[in-house]
Amino acid sequence: MLDQKYVIENIEQVIKRLNDRQDDFSYLKQLVDLSDQRKKLIAKSEKLKEIRNSNSKKVGELMAAKKVSEADELKKLILEAKKTIESLDEKLTIVEEKIKAILDVTPNIPDESVPVGKGEDDNVEIRKWGNIRKINNVKEHWEIATNLDIIDFERGTKLSGSKFIIYKGLGARLERAIMNLMLDEHLKRGYVEVIPPILVQPQIMHGTGNLPKFAADAYYVEKDNLFLIPTAEVPVTNMYREEILQESHLPICHCAYTPCFRQEAGSAGKDTKGIIRLHQFNKVEMVKITTQEESFNELEKMVNDAEHILQLLEIPYRVIILSTGDMGFSSSKTYDLELWMPGQDKYREVSSCSNCKDFQARRIKLRYKDNSGIVKLAHTLNGSGLAIDRVIAAILENCQNADGSVTVPKSLRPYLGTDKIS
Repeated sequence: MLDQKYVIENIEQVIKRLNDRQDDFSYLKQLVDLSDQRKKLIAKSEKLKEIRNSNSKKVGELMAAKKVSEADELKKLILEAKKTIESLDEKLTIVEEKIKAILDVTPNIPDESVPVGKGEDDNVEIRKWGNIRKINNVKEHWEIATNLDIIDFERGTKLSGSKFIIYKGLGARLERAIMNLMLDEHLKRGYVEVIPPILVQPQIMHGTGNLPKFAADAYYVEKDNLFLIPTAEVPVTNMYREEILQESHLPICHCAYTPCFRQEAGSAGKDTKGIIRLHQFNKVEMVKITTQEESFNELEKMVNDAEHILQLLEIPYRVIILSTGDMGFSSSKTYDLELWMPGQDKYREVSSCSNCKDFQARRIKLRYKDNSGIVKLAHTLNGSGLAIDRVIAAILENCQNADGSVTVPKSLRPYLGTDKIS
């Protein structure tokens, strides 16, 4: 959530910078008038409360002096003041709810270092890694997986509908091996592993910016008023909500393996085959809580941590910085890692690493006390480390052999117990 005071005091600049996201944010001008209404209502209410308190004191003095009729007249004035104050407070609540409703659906301001662009075509490539292997008669991952009998697409659909799958045999073991490799490597780099709940309360989803804007993408359990998480970022970031941390304890770095659930309401017709876009998928997530001064340094480290996994797996990839028109709602700056998919002849996203600055921290009231004793909003970061299903797809396509088998990357062999899937 943006800082209301900052938005109102810099309304034209804020609208201009947000418009770089390729949407119209002129509706924010309502905040100026609403803020003015709020100030006036508060001023009227406080003035009436002063008069009420003064009259209440006089009533006591008059009663002590046995001036009952005068005291009764003042009591009538106090009662009228009370009713007026209640009316003003009701109006104030309505105004504040309108302000909150506007800010709730307003995304983060892009950092000045983010390239301005209309969408993904304007993303900027930072670097590439790995050699792209030439593969004759290249097959796509779903064909390979079906032939090897390691993913059952038909029975997954039979159980739960489209975009649900069943890993089986070496497919299930491969998923588990990749998860263990990722977690082990993140632990070596200073992350603390957590296993969070995958059902969370609405305010937890709101805290990371998933509600109210993206309610249509979420799976909701109405009976218990709980949401299935779309990513471990949601519960892990909220672990520290409404807390004041010590600067000496920062950065806090966590990694977590969870299943994730997304309805993909805005992605109808995309990636209908394979495991690139599923309603239930598995992911290792990285989350950092940092000081304001160090968040961008920690973002670069997070990107390197995600790259490290792809390098161990020997999968060619590239790093891009997202343009203003392609950024996520809560992010102020995002790097995407895209792995090479020879079967599709293109790069596909496997990780987004984002610095949300104080956008999420303001929603969840996450603060820290710096070394001089000043309390500040923390900065929050998140990144996939990595999306396991997409890594599996990339391994199947990049490591396929002419005989239909798949060579297992060296880093995975100790976990999987074999060097080939056939």
